[in-house]
Amino acid sequence: MARTARTPVPRPPRHPVDEVPPTRQLLAFGLQHVVAMYAGAIAVPLILGQAVRLPPRDMALLINAGLLVSGIATLVQCVGVWRFGVRLPLMQGVTFAAASPMVAIATAGGGLPAVYGAVIVAGLAAVAVAPLFGRLLRFFPPVVTGTIILLIGVSLMPVAVRWAAGGAGSPGFGDPVDIALAGGVTVAVLALQRISSGFLCRASVLLGIVAGTLVAVPLGRADFSGVADAGWSGAAAPLHFGAPTFELAAIVAMVVVMLVAMTETTGDILAVAEITERPVDSRRLTDGLRADAASTALAGVCNAFPQTAFAQNVGLVGLTGVKSRWVVACSGGILVVLGLFPVAGAVVAAIPAPVLGGAAIVMFGTVAAGGVRTLTQVDFADNANTVIVAASLGIGLIPVCVPTFYDRFPDWAVVVLHSGISAGSVTALVLNLVFHHLRRRPVVVADAGAPHPVEAPTRPAGTAS
Repeated sequence: MARTARTPVPRPPRHPVDEVPPTRQLLAFGLQHVVAMYAGAIAVPLILGQAVRLPPRDMALLINAGLLVSGIATLVQCVGVWRFGVRLPLMQGVTFAAASPMVAIATAGGGLPAVYGAVIVAGLAAVAVAPLFGRLLRFFPPVVTGTIILLIGVSLMPVAVRWAAGGAGSPGFGDPVDIALAGGVTVAVLALQRISSGFLCRASVLLGIVAGTLVAVPLGRADFSGVADAGWSGAAAPLHFGAPTFELAAIVAMVVVMLVAMTETTGDILAVAEITERPVDSRRLTDGLRADAASTALAGVCNAFPQTAFAQNVGLVGLTGVKSRWVVACSGGILVVLGLFPVAGAVVAAIPAPVLGGAAIVMFGTVAAGGVRTLTQVDFADNANTVIVAASLGIGLIPVCVPTFYDRFPDWAVVVLHSGISAGSVTALVLNLVFHHLRRRPVVVADAGAPHPVEAPTRPAGTAS
């Protein structure tokens, strides 16, 4: 009997998150993410290294370790290892929330061993509480997530503006030449977005930065002399700065930092899920937070610092439309190379701050625009939602508008309040609970003798009736 040929069953199309671009595009788009986050990735190691007066060689090791761990954390977050990693295009780096507490710990007599002991314990504690954060997903409706995403974009904007003016603390801060250079990069990125398509459009940020750097060289704004001085290999042994010590006050401070970082990462995960149109449930959110926490514990062993998702790269995903997690995984691989070979990192580090600022203005604005888009799903006929957004934005923008506002508060409070993202996020979550889960509404009780409706409390959303 002749066999009948089977009709091949067509495979369902891949989601854009799971697509793997051609190798050349993969490398170009991956490098674009690295360039966008590099300045932020090395900022905290620089701040702490300067505070404890590390010699140049140890300072370089600190930076290399940060890049290496950030690369590993990014790979875990994008690719996923068992129950670790959200498997979305999410770039990892050192959280700015840890900078001040770690400087305080290191300069109070504990040194770097006390910092790393606190980082290890805080990371392990965060692994344990990640499932609790994951179960809070139902308390993140569009009114909360939209507000958080908008706050992330607006809170980052001062960083972009300072870069555009030459970088905070630079002798010529605000030089019109630097500002013009940043403006030129912004125009180049926007022009590529408008007139090009395909690869050129998607690589607009990278091409704008390359063009800006080439223009900066004859202007004397780019200095590549440090490349020749950089070593070829810079991997440091684990616990290079000594065995970790465990001090209670330092551990408590770092646990608070991790709670702040997890709140910010939750916002970033929800933002990138919105952009890529791949919804995140409680389990996947938990997996993403668990990857953050485990990477932080690893960082304490490998001479690095607490990890979190980088919002600037969320903006880059939205701006370029490149949604593949494998592109960001490639970025993680590039970070690992930069961490192992300082000479490669020195090339990226030579990109002038105004050039980065010009690109960042568009990227951070894209994050804020994503928040506005999410808020369009909110029913503002309900005055409660207006109050939630208004109060959360107002409180979240306090440290953005006046950075010294909370300077006289206790250190543990400053860790939470000094980050507009965390302060605004907590405000949005609490107000959403108060207005939508704990509010009372009139319920008519079936009693003919009752002259007026009897008020009864509403049940929290998602509970059984």
